[in-house]
Amino acid sequence: MTESSKPILYSYFRSSCSWRVRIGVTAPPPRVRALGSPEPLSLALGCLPETVIAHLRQTSTVPGPGGGRALALKGIDYETIPVNLIKDQGQQFSEEFQALNPMKQVPALKIDGITISQSLAIIEFLEETRPTPRLLPKDPKKRAQVRMISDTIASGIQPLQNLSVLKQVGQENQLAWAQKVIHTGFNALEQILRNTAGKYCVGDEVSMADLCLVPQVANAERFKVDLTPYPTISRINKTLLALEAFQVSHPCRQPDTPPELRA
Repeated sequence: MTESSKPILYSYFRSSCSWRVRIGVTAPPPRVRALGSPEPLSLALGCLPETVIAHLRQTSTVPGPGGGRALALKGIDYETIPVNLIKDQGQQFSEEFQALNPMKQVPALKIDGITISQSLAIIEFLEETRPTPRLLPKDPKKRAQVRMISDTIASGIQPLQNLSVLKQVGQENQLAWAQKVIHTGFNALEQILRNTAGKYCVGDEVSMADLCLVPQVANAERFKVDLTPYPTISRINKTLLALEAFQVSHPCRQPDTPPELRA
């Protein structure tokens, strides 16, 4: 692989784990390469579905192609290499990518001379090496709550409705299975957030928990989960989607988003 002076994020547009990291890092930069290629791809951030565009028009200006300045939380300028989890029977299974991440999952981040996989490990590393703005509260009790919520989503909900699991339950059972596991997880998460939430998941500062929440709500919407029983989750999600970092990192705005999923 061609080395880059910038951090390199191996990502898939629809991966909720990748989205967590994109929120924490920055908007996709102008240079984007295909897996195994030294040449940049053309970057067209494109548009969002009409419902999302309408929301963005009410809250902020939609950035044009190329991303411009670093817009998301940590403000790190990085390079994206898309890893298509569907194409070529899954590019994550290629020898090249397995050399980066033997678990054959996205995201993976090359930064500061090392390669890190697992989204929460990446976010924690960024927090320790680039602590501003912080994603883990100073107060140890609130910090524990942030990690609890993050793990509830990243370990207790998302993996059970992930692509690899859905393939095992059979196509005819996938929707019902995903809805069941998300409902089970959201029933617990709603109760937790009633005790921890302020404006966001824990108090009034954006934290790692919020980076996990928004992608999981998007998964719930994709699987047609009724969110009516979860008013706290829905309120926090709506508030977070008004923030620029969550908008520019949205799956519908990535360089590898298929044209049919753009407006």
